[in-house]
Amino acid sequence: MDKTLKVTNVLGDPTRYSIYESFLKRNQPLTVNEVAELFDIHPNVARLHLTKLTEINVITAQFKKTGKGGRPSRVYELSDQVIELTFPHRDYKMLAEMMLETFAGMGELGKKALFNTGKKYGMQITYEQQRSSTALDVKDKVKMLEETGTLLGMYPKFEYDDAKREIYFTITNCPFKELAQTNTSIICNTHMYFLKGMLSSVFPEVKLVEKENMLKGCNHCRYTAELK
Repeated sequence: MDKTLKVTNVLGDPTRYSIYESFLKRNQPLTVNEVAELFDIHPNVARLHLTKLTEINVITAQFKKTGKGGRPSRVYELSDQVIELTFPHRDYKMLAEMMLETFAGMGELGKKALFNTGKKYGMQITYEQQRSSTALDVKDKVKMLEETGTLLGMYPKFEYDDAKREIYFTITNCPFKELAQTNTSIICNTHMYFLKGMLSSVFPEVKLVEKENMLKGCNHCRYTAELK
């Protein structure tokens, strides 16, 4: 079967797609029983869905010790493969790599232009999500940022500490992960400026600090935003 057709057939099932989406949101391994419990389905049904997802390589399966004693359990987790479906074929990844190489070849001036563009787009996309009819308080703004991040496929979780005037958030799915495998520094910095743009669109003065990075072995990317 054609690869594209096989992927669409597998992910065309609503439950199966929801299971795949749960892996994106959590970015951590799950067992058959955990998936069955999450979706209130029989373990045998959960196993069938997971097998189908492994067949198209969006998740992988391996045996790991759970720390509870006994034999290792089969666990499932996200693979590094990115699903890209376009009709007809469009190679946007190659185009992105060409543009990255061009900017990198321009030295610091090219990188600065790329980072500024990232910030501009972060601001722009957040402006488009704002509810202009009413003034937003801090918690509303934080909620809107989380919703915008989810729409962009980052599946973030935001928390606000009123006493410290700080926002803590994690990103469980990097939308640029495939490109970042070979362009880690420039992609991560561009994404950082994109996030700065998102935050500065609702908080004029904010300092963003990266705490963890999934491309450096962490389970997710974690940030602290200090409001001034």
